[in-house]
Amino acid sequence: MKRSCIYPGTFDPITNGHLDVIKRAVKIFDRVIVAVAKSDSKNPMFGFDERVTMVERSVEGLKNVSVEGFDNLLVDFAKSHEINTVIRGLRAVSDFEYELQIGYANAALWSEFETVYLMPSLKNAFISSSIVRSVLRHDGDVSALVPSQIFSLLKG
Repeated sequence: MKRSCIYPGTFDPITNGHLDVIKRAVKIFDRVIVAVAKSDSKNPMFGFDERVTMVERSVEGLKNVSVEGFDNLLVDFAKSHEINTVIRGLRAVSDFEYELQIGYANAALWSEFETVYLMPSLKNAFISSSIVRSVLRHDGDVSALVPSQIFSLLKG
């Protein structure tokens, strides 16, 4: 039986930290779906299709990784793919409290739903999409923070 998981997020934009977590997930799972949430309520800097494209480009060459967009409850997306495991990245203790609440909420919606928490490597632990967006707004250099495959898309 193949072990599959979903790595959901807004990915506004995808960062080296996200990519680090995806690469770690590939070592544990046979199949990883990176699920890009539409998340209009978050007022993303990049459009939904742009974010999906950025993630697709970032994971090119990674075996058993696919990318899909979604605009429904994560548990419903997971059920539609017959996958009950999601990956969430944890950078710091401050992430844990929020992620724990989300994990419990998802488990309340589907009792078979499991959340696996992975940490990025230390060199990527400080990177967040919020930091990248802030640097971009001030015309700073984000080349060390995002996958090289999408750097040109961010400068557009």
